Amino acid sequence: MTARISRSNHSDQCLIAAIDLGSNSFHMIVARLDQGEIRPLERLGEKIQLAAGLDENDCLSEEAQQRGLDCLRRFAQYTTHLNVGKVRVVGTNALRTAHNRDDFIKRAQEILSHPIDVISGREEARLIYLGVSHTQADDFGRRLVVDIGGGSTEFIIGQRFEPQLLESLHMGCVVYSQQFFPDGVITSRQFQEAYYAARLELLNIAAPYKEAGWEDVIGSSGTVKSIQNVLIAKGLTSSGITAEGMEELRKQIINLGHVDKVELEGLKPERANIFPAGLAILMAVFDAFKVDRMCYSEGALREGLLYDMVGRLQHEDVRERTITALMKRYHVDKQHARRVARHALMCFDYVADQWHLEKEDRELLNWAALVHEIGLDISHSQFHKHGAYVISHSDLLGFSKDYQHQLAVLVRGHRRSFPLDLMAGFPPGLATRLKKLCMLLRLSIVLNHIRLDEVLPEYTVTAGADWLKVSLGAGWLEQHPLTEADFEREQKYFAKAGYQLIAE
Repeated sequence: MTARISRSNHSDQCLIAAIDLGSNSFHMIVARLDQGEIRPLERLGEKIQLAAGLDENDCLSEEAQQRGLDCLRRFAQYTTHLNVGKVRVVGTNALRTAHNRDDFIKRAQEILSHPIDVISGREEARLIYLGVSHTQADDFGRRLVVDIGGGSTEFIIGQRFEPQLLESLHMGCVVYSQQFFPDGVITSRQFQEAYYAARLELLNIAAPYKEAGWEDVIGSSGTVKSIQNVLIAKGLTSSGITAEGMEELRKQIINLGHVDKVELEGLKPERANIFPAGLAILMAVFDAFKVDRMCYSEGALREGLLYDMVGRLQHEDVRERTITALMKRYHVDKQHARRVARHALMCFDYVADQWHLEKEDRELLNWAALVHEIGLDISHSQFHKHGAYVISHSDLLGFSKDYQHQLAVLVRGHRRSFPLDLMAGFPPGLATRLKKLCMLLRLSIVLNHIRLDEVLPEYTVTAGADWLKVSLGAGWLEQHPLTEADFEREQKYFAKAGYQLIAE
């Protein structure tokens, strides 16, 4: 583990941190937020090779988990004193793949005292681009960004701070090392097999990317940095990476014959065993996209996490744009959705203290209310199930996989029977909160069934351990028999979920 920048004594209130639980390495950056600007104070990193710990059943070995947990115990010294919301921790391809990731995440969260989000490949690509774009010249040209990780490689075309194309392919230097150089031997045939495997993966995206076009090509990973450093040390380039330089490097490492002999100036010893696989992938990228030269960027995922965090703190949340785009794509009745959301938040504010709900719960309820009807664009029959499926299987930028799953459960549960089986898959405390949020969403939908604001009276909502009560005023329900019938039906669903709904 290396610290590049010494830490100064600054108020903890100004500190933020981002941790990237990568398939090859774990990295952390601690920074000070000063008048909207991010000033890095610490950069820490350790090679963990989490992806190498995946067995044939895609389960993380105990040894690999312990390597990661030991690293996080060292990182925790910087994070345990920071408030929730000031630290962002994300897992990438290895944790996306691992069937037993929940076991590791539970243990890791106990160490860090902060939640861990496993993000999708495209969300990882978005955050990488955010980190790159904030560390490059702010020009108007379109750029192609490539980040070769341990388990996946991300490709982004963007302009200034906005990504336009995002993809994540299942190829990385750790995965390819295990697949094509399992015993450390490096032959021309093995290298060629790794190269062509990458070319086949790239066939899926090469055409649309080349059609979009770009002016600059930027690499942002440890693999890219290592290749550049070796090329510079050998005098094959003064900066950046060229196709010709990599071809010379390919010949040299094949002649070495084994990863144990890959001792190159500019290459850290701990990266030697994954260097041939990373080189094969990057050469395939150059040939597939017809790249002549690539520049290196220090900014990547963890820097992107910091800037994304700052955006949320300053109420510039990409999740809002994602939800708005989802509503537009599925032709949601925006006026009604916002009406339901407004009343859902009113109900939330009434009972938040009684039910011990937090700010993050309020945000989740708001997103769910806005998109609860997206399934109607597919079919009116079972549209709550269609909506949940769409949310579960879409790449929602800004949302972690777990948070996305929670959102899908609320959409699934906004009508008919509560999805108790789905909620049971969450930890008990979270499952209870989801059930309560589902009740508040359903209450706001019943109150707005006829989609007219002016018929609603001023009302109050109270809650207890196993009941929810809405007070609409004497005689109001009798004068509105349709709403009264809705409440009677909801009371039966609530009862099956173990709660009492009271309307008066």
